[in-house]
Amino acid sequence: MKGEMLLRSVEEKMLRQDLPDFAPGDTVRVHQILRQADRERIQVFEGVVIRKRGGGASATFTVRKISHHGIGVEKTFPLHSPLIAKIEVVRKGKVRRARLYYLRERKGKSARIEEKK
Repeated sequence: MKGEMLLRSVEEKMLRQDLPDFAPGDTVRVHQILRQADRERIQVFEGVVIRKRGGGASATFTVRKISHHGIGVEKTFPLHSPLIAKIEVVRKGKVRRARLYYLRERKGKSARIEEKK
């Protein structure tokens, strides 16, 4: 019981407060810090959030985008990672489920998500 409270208090200090409110179906732009040898740079990954999972410090979200030659690329990011510089919500999507795995089989117009008004 006491160890659980200690763990929770340490975990609360690690949580980020600067995160925007986003949900599955939203298009987001994730600015990720990459360390290469002796320098750092920021790489932007923009796509649709297909899932959010977990809670607390171990929460993650998965973003899917279609790359150059029509190949789908998915990346899972830890929500409270210090390697994420910022998350921008580009547009809010209108979806009726929490896991959008059906987008993996779709291409073109059928893979679009309607924008929330």
